[in-house]
Amino acid sequence: MNFWTKVAGLILRNRYLVLVLVAAFTAFLATQMKYMKFSYTEANLLPENHEANIEYNQFLKIFGEEGNLIILAVKDTTLFTPEKFNAWNDLTKEIDASNEVAFSVSIADVQELKADRKNRKFVLEPLLNKTPTTQKEVSAIKKQLFENLPFYDNLLYNKKTGTVQTAIYINKKIVNTPVRRDFVFNTLIPTIKKFEKEHNLQVHVSGMPYIRTLNSQNIQDEILWFVVGALLITAVIFFFFFRSYRATFITLLVVMIGVTWAFGFIGLFGYEITVLTALIPPLIIVIGVPNAIFLINKYQQEVKKHGNQAKSLQRVISKVGNATLMTNITTASGFATFIFVKSELLQQFGVLASINIISIFVLALLIIPIIYSFMPLPKKKHLNHLEKKWIDTIVKWMEKMVRHNRIAIYITAVIFIIFGIIGIYQIRVSGSLIEDMPKGTQFYKDIKFFEKEFGGIMPLEIFIDTKKEKGVMKLSTLKKMEEINEIIESFPELSKPISITNLVKYSKQAYYLGNPKYYQLPTSQEQSYIFAYTKNSNNNSKMLTNFVDSTGRYARITTFMKDVGTDKMTIIQDRLNAVIAKEFPSDKFDVHLTGKALVFLKGTNYLINNLILSLSLAILLIALFMAWMFRSYQMILISLIPNMLPLLITAGLMGFIGIPIKPSTILVFSIAFGISVDDTIHFLAKYRQELQANNWRIKKSVYSALRETGVSMFYTSIVLFFGFLVFTVSSFGGTIALGGLVSVTLLFAMVSNLLLLPSLLLSFEKKITNKKVFKEPSMKIFPPKENKEEEAE
Repeated sequence: MNFWTKVAGLILRNRYLVLVLVAAFTAFLATQMKYMKFSYTEANLLPENHEANIEYNQFLKIFGEEGNLIILAVKDTTLFTPEKFNAWNDLTKEIDASNEVAFSVSIADVQELKADRKNRKFVLEPLLNKTPTTQKEVSAIKKQLFENLPFYDNLLYNKKTGTVQTAIYINKKIVNTPVRRDFVFNTLIPTIKKFEKEHNLQVHVSGMPYIRTLNSQNIQDEILWFVVGALLITAVIFFFFFRSYRATFITLLVVMIGVTWAFGFIGLFGYEITVLTALIPPLIIVIGVPNAIFLINKYQQEVKKHGNQAKSLQRVISKVGNATLMTNITTASGFATFIFVKSELLQQFGVLASINIISIFVLALLIIPIIYSFMPLPKKKHLNHLEKKWIDTIVKWMEKMVRHNRIAIYITAVIFIIFGIIGIYQIRVSGSLIEDMPKGTQFYKDIKFFEKEFGGIMPLEIFIDTKKEKGVMKLSTLKKMEEINEIIESFPELSKPISITNLVKYSKQAYYLGNPKYYQLPTSQEQSYIFAYTKNSNNNSKMLTNFVDSTGRYARITTFMKDVGTDKMTIIQDRLNAVIAKEFPSDKFDVHLTGKALVFLKGTNYLINNLILSLSLAILLIALFMAWMFRSYQMILISLIPNMLPLLITAGLMGFIGIPIKPSTILVFSIAFGISVDDTIHFLAKYRQELQANNWRIKKSVYSALRETGVSMFYTSIVLFFGFLVFTVSSFGGTIALGGLVSVTLLFAMVSNLLLLPSLLLSFEKKITNKKVFKEPSMKIFPPKENKEEEAE
């Protein structure tokens, strides 16, 4: 009695105990779902000890969270009428009154810096001494702001377009917590909507805290749709193939328990729900249904053959269990390679995916035979699908192609290889923070609005360490910073920079009675008496005190980026670093670029390099697995070619239709490879069994294996194709691309495994298939045919 026969007996003899244990573990994992939490920060794709992370953490230690700015803007000439102008200012005051807001900067908060000659100091006087009631007063305020206060240009207004904006600085302590979400949905959005309705003005809202909140909500909303969509579409396809409500119900029960386990494991491990981990539950549905197809299909074949239920159930476990385990192990291995990538985000995805794939296999193997054991035998109508003529026609066509048109198959494969290679050279790399965000949403349109009006919303920081206290306020240091500012302003992809130099230039303008032509850095002669005024002043702008630390050693220059690609960002970095190297010698200064957007861009490049390593590891791992399983190293090449070809075609397709390599799309290759190898294992395992049964007659064995496995491979591939296609209804560009590309890759993989693989086996039969080379497998995938009844199978 072999191992799987013992397993079958153990499961079926203890079916009540097994069901109780499954129910108990499901209940336990269901209780862990309450610990699931959504991510409130951008995905950090770099390891903690990466240089970019170390620099960013140093910046955060000095200046705190930089992504705490929410901006509101209105582009409407009617804003500068008394009623709407005052309502706009009242809106800011209402939002500012919230505990979650640290402070705000709006037109109502504008302070004019003026020189107090008598006391030799600067004083701040509000631009709005009183609430304006006439059009004349509002026009005067607008003129003063737009023409005489360049300090606020691109900060509170766009001089060229007349757009006005308000800066809301969220309390740094709550930026990366659920409190931020509550503030955005319960306070900010309702207040703005009320204002828009009452005053017929469109308010554009953006900033990283706002974008992250709405993006997280979109992920949360889509999980339910993905799960329901995957369940619905796989159920419909399954029923179309099997025409059995009973089989469909059992399959849905298995995958729904699998989804419960998937959510439970997320909570149990304390992982956050991100764009990637949100894919796990629907992924388990899509991968779980093919397990059910193999098991139920085998059960119905056995019932049709001899009508003995106990014997049928025992053979389902003993004969299909090992093959299904092997396919699930290879699939899990493809995902498990992400664990070796030095990115916490992908490590979590790899852990969850691999554990849940093995879990759904265990659930299918336990639940399906046990539930069928309580049910009457399937009726004849439930078995009719085993003799469908259209399926038989497809299998006969495949056999005909392999038998008579192998040269055409090889020529087609070579054409696709050439296509893929040409396409690969056209693939671009993307490291954008917002490229995958839902294009149809208002918050995405607002991002584009702010890019056009104010130069972007993603903060890019230049962190300056002068290595000595009060080093920032030296005129020589300020002039070096101004050189950086001028370079930043030369890039259309970057906004006007904000730093301590803005305040110093404003101080000189104030010293010269507010004349805007003096908005510039002081000369060395002017420095002493202008700085003397500064020392006597105690009321600098709240916002700009954030740009120099309390010791005067550290400074920051903040600019905001548009949604630029990796190539453009590399050019910007190189030019900025060249100026930094020239102006700030490394022996006296420590200066580097940082900020969330830059860390994400660097993370993308780092991730791509690591995922190429991950894919290579997956290929190597599965190749070694194949070699060990079939004990034939010549079989490695034969088994890998049909699975590498679809990856090459997909990569070429990405190049031709302009889908970039990015964190979401790079996953396609590891996922598709891990799943597509399943078909190869099923085919080769059956082929090995047929060789033994047919006394090593190769051609007969190949065609028998094709007929035997072709139907199941076709069924499972169709389920997988439409299952992954569910992801294309996502509003996230990366998820759409992932779903579409995996679907296409698996479709190519099915055709490749059903046409190219048997063709290769026949063409190289003498070299790779003989008793000396193609030995007895280290692990029996299918048991040998035992008797004449089995031969008829």
